Amino acid sequence: MSKKRRIVIIGSAYPLRGGLSAYNERLAKAYQDNGDEVVVYTFSLQYPNFFPGKTQYSDGPPPIALDIKVKINSINPFNWLKTGKEIQKLNPDLVIIKFWIPFMAPSLGKIARIIRKNKHSKVISIIDNIIPHEKRPGDKMFGRYWVNSVDGFIAMSKSVLDDLNTFDERKPKLFCPHPLYDNFGKIYPKAEAKTKLDLDQDMGYLLFFGFIRDYKGLDILLEAMAMDNLKKLPLKLLIAGEFYTDSKPYFEIIDKYDLKGRLVLATDFIPDEEVGKYFCAADLVVQPYKDATQSGVTQIAYHFNKPMITTDVGGLAEIVPDGKVGYVTNPNAKEISEAIEKFYKLNKEDEFVENVKLEKNKYTWGNLLMTIDKLIEN
Repeated sequence: MSKKRRIVIIGSAYPLRGGLSAYNERLAKAYQDNGDEVVVYTFSLQYPNFFPGKTQYSDGPPPIALDIKVKINSINPFNWLKTGKEIQKLNPDLVIIKFWIPFMAPSLGKIARIIRKNKHSKVISIIDNIIPHEKRPGDKMFGRYWVNSVDGFIAMSKSVLDDLNTFDERKPKLFCPHPLYDNFGKIYPKAEAKTKLDLDQDMGYLLFFGFIRDYKGLDILLEAMAMDNLKKLPLKLLIAGEFYTDSKPYFEIIDKYDLKGRLVLATDFIPDEEVGKYFCAADLVVQPYKDATQSGVTQIAYHFNKPMITTDVGGLAEIVPDGKVGYVTNPNAKEISEAIEKFYKLNKEDEFVENVKLEKNKYTWGNLLMTIDKLIEN
């Protein structure tokens, strides 16, 4: 499709922070680079008072040259009507809505249904999860409402594609893996990154990155760090991310196994401009998830040419070829500790880094745009 199009992206964006905002902003840039006209509609209120972190908002500068309208109130039905009608009148060729939790189905679903009444706009959803990791009453009802609100779907993992089919088998849906997060700055030499973070040059570092939620398995990784085979290695675990759950159980594990001296805790939100330092300082990124569909952390690791250990849950193993760019294990401490030990004892870093550089060519934003066009044609 070479004709210039009017595109609306609906979802988290600046002044909101985090991976969802980074994704939508990067997608908007990809369409702008393609010559399309893009407007992003984001939330004036995304989460009400139950938001688990310290703040939802960025304290950094806005993204350059993006038209972002702060409009959507997730709990105000009158706002949904107003926003839906506003976008409907814009008559965009394509509307893309990022969907990640059932809570957003009423607001985003109502807006999508109003837009579609113009009989012109194609409304598609890029789906992180249709069945959430942390289940609540009403999830299936909200999921069904969402599926019936849009014209088609891009799923970022095959497991989500399967989940979608339990709600609807007829609407077009395609799989496209999460593109690279290439908007977190340059790649530093490891020694320079360690210096910037005031880390020991003689120590190896594992990285656990991102918001800390129970399903992400940090407790499993802490237990792995306590095992005898890893105690022998000159190794520390760098934990970079804000607690989005009760931190007490994690600190109880740290105290139980006397791990404090083998950890570096950076448990505040990591601003975009700081992300590269943590990845570049690490030898290996570890994702010990108990449940998952896909993860943006994998794609940040690919950008920074970092090998990975991930667990065989959801779609994580689909994009981390075992023994090629890292290791895939079951979500238990013993297997993770053995994979970490094997990585260091067999000196796999250089081999895996070279494989990462080749493998990451699959995960381009251009590929996502082509997949969306294919979906529209269907």
